[in-house]
Amino acid sequence: MRLLTISNMSVSHGSTSAIKNVDLTIDKGEIVTIVGPNGSGKTTLLRAIIGALRPDSGTVLRTAGMRIGYVPQRLSIDPTLPISVSRFLSLPKRRSQKDISNALGLAGADALDHRPMTALSGGQFQRVLLARALLENPDLLILDEPTTGLDQPGSAALYGLIEELRQTTGAAVLMVSHELHVVMSASDRVVCLNGHVCCHGTPEIVASAPEYRALFGSGTQGALALYRHEHDHQHDHDHEHTHDHPHDHGSH
Repeated sequence: MRLLTISNMSVSHGSTSAIKNVDLTIDKGEIVTIVGPNGSGKTTLLRAIIGALRPDSGTVLRTAGMRIGYVPQRLSIDPTLPISVSRFLSLPKRRSQKDISNALGLAGADALDHRPMTALSGGQFQRVLLARALLENPDLLILDEPTTGLDQPGSAALYGLIEELRQTTGAAVLMVSHELHVVMSASDRVVCLNGHVCCHGTPEIVASAPEYRALFGSGTQGALALYRHEHDHQHDHDHEHTHDHPHDHGSH
């Protein structure tokens, strides 16, 4: 089922073009990742999708009743503000303790509900932001650089959790990331953005595209092959590859 269709969308900031003539579709249950250099328009694209920015031209069609959960790149909380995780999750809309506990459980943040927000580690903070997005029961979960500030084990754990959430909730996931090798292993489709869509498709197709390699270097393709080899997984999704022979990578 198609959740989102973006057609020929352009967005400017003042007189500066941020993204131009972007086409993008997202279907139920798939993981799509946007990669691109700094200033390539990735966050602008996300903000246009959630409705925080109005496109100059083109269309953003969301399926009727689609719910979006959004995890921003960063969120600053005044360190002098004594706010607990539960209270934070009840802003701006009051939530039941049961809903809060369920969302924290899904986000792998059990037992944090009474902790002060300012006492959380980087990984715990990201999981609380994820829980906040999950309170919306989203059809589409949007994550802007969700592993910013996390170490490698923390990043790997969070990407593993995102994959689990796709399986348990059925939500589609759209994320922006700079961690190319992880993105390539975790995504069904990759969109390479640099003011416009340079290339898109399955991770294997994008990793071998000249436009992608011009932006990120040819070594990234080797990183993809290595990561696929070490972390092979099987999906039963129309949009995904099923690897019946985990150690036979000749076809890739």
